Amino acid sequence: MDIVLRSVAVYIFIVFAIRLFGKKEIAQLSITDLVFVLLIANAVQTAMVGQNTTLVGGLVAAASLFIINYLFGVLLFKSRRISSFFQGHPLMLIYEGKEIEHNLQKARISHDELEQVVREHGVEKISDVNLAVLEMNGNISVLFKNFKHKSVEKRHTHKIVTKPE
Repeated sequence: MDIVLRSVAVYIFIVFAIRLFGKKEIAQLSITDLVFVLLIANAVQTAMVGQNTTLVGGLVAAASLFIINYLFGVLLFKSRRISSFFQGHPLMLIYEGKEIEHNLQKARISHDELEQVVREHGVEKISDVNLAVLEMNGNISVLFKNFKHKSVEKRHTHKIVTKPE
């Protein structure tokens, strides 16, 4: 039972830490993000299993993480307020060809990154975009040609993006 409680405590800590410091999305991990995840996993391993390095201890910790992750997913699905806290809201970046500067700053997206995303969607310039939205999952949706064409691409950036408040 000790391993279960430790694993749940570590899971809850990591979820809060990611919410506070971490990723808006995990769609694309850079090399530094991957190293960070591996180091965090290594750092919390002992906290979860303590001195129990047996196969059973590892399986109990893994099963605990699977169960808490499933229950957390159910909680996010059932509670709009909790989902909003952890996952945030979509954020409009461009409307009618004009950048929404304060939202770009919230999302920590530079003008150059935004131009790159627009081109990745097959649109030549920002002024041709009707609407661009940073979705809750980290993807950026782009509507163009009078809102008739929609393109969704995963965000390809190599920096940690914090959730907009």
